[in-house]
Amino acid sequence: MFRFAVKYLSFLKHVPLLPQVFESWLKMGTMVVAPQVLTVMDDIENEVCQWEGITVTNHKYGGIQFNKHGHEIGHIHGNGMMDIPFNRKLKLQLIEQGRVEDHHTLKDTGWSSFEINTLADKDRAIGLLREAYELRG
Repeated sequence: MFRFAVKYLSFLKHVPLLPQVFESWLKMGTMVVAPQVLTVMDDIENEVCQWEGITVTNHKYGGIQFNKHGHEIGHIHGNGMMDIPFNRKLKLQLIEQGRVEDHHTLKDTGWSSFEINTLADKDRAIGLLREAYELRG
């Protein structure tokens, strides 16, 4: 559902409050289909919030966003899709290593995606956010 909406309905993201409504539906669906993903998301948020200079805000297109001194280091959508900005060179290395995928919409940028599906994905997700955190200096 997420990939379909992003691919075919992304023009709706500019409608006020619609991304937040979609995010709520996405989270409810995740709660039914894959409740472990919500547990991992909570664990990630709890861990990353302890890092120096980190604040959490709502992402403009739904989800929770992690900021280091006001600059985004990544965000997680309600279905467990985590998006992280790297530079293009590092993103390509991480893709080659199988650690991330190309971003679901922003292909020719440094943005990458990582899908959280199981409890085992928690440490990998935190590690990726840590790399983005350290890149922000």
